[in-house]
Formats: sequence, structure tokens, C-alpha cells
Amino acid sequence: MTRRVVVTGVGLLTAVGLDTVETWRNLLAGKSGVEPITHFDTTGFAVTIAAEVKGFDPLQFIEKKELKKMGLFIQFALAASQQAVAQSGLQITPDIAERVGVHIGSGIGGFDVIEREHTALLQGGPRKISPFFIPASIVNLAAGHVSIRHGAKGPNSATCTACSSSAHAVGDAFKVIQRSAADVMICGGTEAAITPMGVGGFAAMRALSTRNNEPERASRPFDKERDGFVIGEGAGMLMLEGLDFALQRGAPILAEIVGYGMSGDAFHITAPDETADGAVRAMRATMTDAGILPEQVSYINAHGTSTPYNDRLETLAIKKVFGDHAYKMPVSSTKSMTGHLLGGAGGVEAGITALILRDQIIPPTINLENPDPDCDLDYVPNQARKAEVEYALSNSFGFGGTNAALLLKRYAE
Repeated sequence: MTRRVVVTGVGLLTAVGLDTVETWRNLLAGKSGVEPITHFDTTGFAVTIAAEVKGFDPLQFIEKKELKKMGLFIQFALAASQQAVAQSGLQITPDIAERVGVHIGSGIGGFDVIEREHTALLQGGPRKISPFFIPASIVNLAAGHVSIRHGAKGPNSATCTACSSSAHAVGDAFKVIQRSAADVMICGGTEAAITPMGVGGFAAMRALSTRNNEPERASRPFDKERDGFVIGEGAGMLMLEGLDFALQRGAPILAEIVGYGMSGDAFHITAPDETADGAVRAMRATMTDAGILPEQVSYINAHGTSTPYNDRLETLAIKKVFGDHAYKMPVSSTKSMTGHLLGGAGGVEAGITALILRDQIIPPTINLENPDPDCDLDYVPNQARKAEVEYALSNSFGFGGTNAALLLKRYAE
């Protein structure tokens, strides 16, 4: 019999909240986290808006002497993981440490550190490079620091698959527990790429919204006037546990994770396949993994980036997978409020999906004012909605044609 896996904790750190409670409340209120960039001087930049985490104090989670060893993405990961572990109520003691693992994804890693140390090199030569440069910036050190902080000695890994990174991390962690290679996995994603190179690079690709004069209206998935995504930052972490392990210790159970699917487009370095074939296969694989039919899915947390191609082709993929049921099923994009956290998006959105299943309410897609004729599904426009949600799908699609979908279920004994 396949081992059941449940979510016992969620940690969210986003542009709309410094913790899970605040983030969830503001998502349900339809609050935008997009504002003018404050992290750096945007003079001369085509894009001057982003979904920054505001008011974050790393000293609440990390000793001051340790900060120099960590890029901002690592700091975010530690803060969110601490929330998730605390909510789960698990004490990671030496007797269970080898059965507790960590999988964390990031698409970019320590851009802030790379840019700072490159400036130090140019201005002062190689002797000015910090000895902590490499460990503060490489992607796997988020998982490394989280495992050290919590004493988790089980499977430890990092995924770097662009905007699918943390969805893959959560899915891989689910499979680790399902095959009994661990009892608990701290998993999710983190990103902190609101830097001159990060914003400048995506702007050079013409991927970002240039609605600089109306930041709160810039991220508008599925709207006819969408003109690109808004870069976001933060972290989303989940505590996954084997159901048997969770029940034995009386853990709180928010939702169950039941399916995971992956695919590759083999099409283009950035553009999605015009037939939406990769997204279709990822969603179908997820339902096959869970052993359910398409009509059993009650809701989709869409990748929904607010880019012209993504939203149209994700809509097409949903129609191909679900047929007539696509028009009966709510779909929403919380990126309309959080911005796009790149490699951190899947972790945040998997956490949000667990909360949807727990509370039976769906956050809206804000700024959906002029529907695109090609995007004609029920996107829960502008206001949260109470709904009966039994199975919920969370989609993540990344550059290079790497796709992931996660299926979560309302928990029942």
C-alpha cells in the first residue's frame, strides 16, 4: 500500500505578508504587494516596480554574525522554514533527525551577493572578495542552512529548474516520504532576485510589465491588457509528513498531497510550446499519479504569470486536460498579488493551495477587468470565493520547458 503524505505546516513570506497568517489574510482581501522598487536606484531602468518583501527583519530569525554567510534568499528560506516547523509542532530530536530531510528550490540563488562581490572585485581586486561569497550565493545553501538550523539529517537536496524549482522540490519531497526514505521533509522554495541584474535582465527579455505608474494594477493574469509579469521575492515552505508518523504524534493536518507530475516541452529556451503539450502532460501525469479523474479536480492554482503567452497557453492546456469540466472549475492566480517569485513560486503556491483546502475559500485573481477572449475560464475575478474544494491542482512552468504540477486533497481520515 502506498504511504499517504500530509501537510502539517506552511511558512509563507511574501510581498503581502511577513508570515503565513498575514499573507493568507491579504490574499483573501485581494491586496496587491506590487510597489515601486526600493532595493536599488531604478534610474534608467525600463521597469521600476516589483513585489518586494517589506519590513523583513532577519535578526528575528538569524544571529547577526551569521548574516554575512547568507544571501537574502537563504535568509528568506530560514524564516519561512521556521514558521512551517513551528506550525507543525514537531521537535526534531536526535532520535528522528536522520528521518527528517530538506528539499528546497531556487531559480536564481544569491544574485544580490554575486552583484555585491563582483563590484568589490572590480573596485578593489580579488583580495576584496568575501570568503563567504560562494556559500552565501549558491542555490543549495538554502537547504543546507535549513538542515543545519533544524538538525535535519535525512535526504538533503536543492532543485534549480527555473520557475518550476520549488514545485519540483515539493514533489520530490513527497516522493521521498511516499517511498519511506524519510518520515518528514521540510520543502519548498525561495527567491530574492529583485536586484539591478535581475530586474534589468528580465526587462531586457521584455518579460516584465512596464506599468510603472500603476504598480498595484501591473500583475493582471488572464486580462486582455496584461503586458508581462511582475518580479516578486520571498519564500514558501511546507512540512510534509507520512500520515502514519503525523497521526502517531498528533500533528495538525492541513491537507494531503496525493499527486506529482513532470514533463519537458523540448521546444524553446523561454517560450512555451504553442500546443501547450508539456503543460497538458504534466497535469495528466499528476492525476494519474493520484489515481483520480479530471472531473474530480475542484480548483487550480494557475501558474498564471500575467504574460501574454503563458496565460493563453495555460488556459488552452486546462481545456485540453479537463474538457467541459474546465468551465465548471474555478482557476485563480495568486501571482496577481504576490508577483512572480520565479523559483520560489511553486513553494508559495503549494502552501496557499494547502490553506485553500483547509479553509475552503479561494483567493481571487485581482486586476481581471477586461477578460481576454482566449482566456475564458472562471478565474475568480477580484474577490475571494467560498467553495467546496476536494482536490486542488497547483501548476508551475519554467524556462527551458520544464513543467511541474502538484495535486493536493482535502484531508479526511
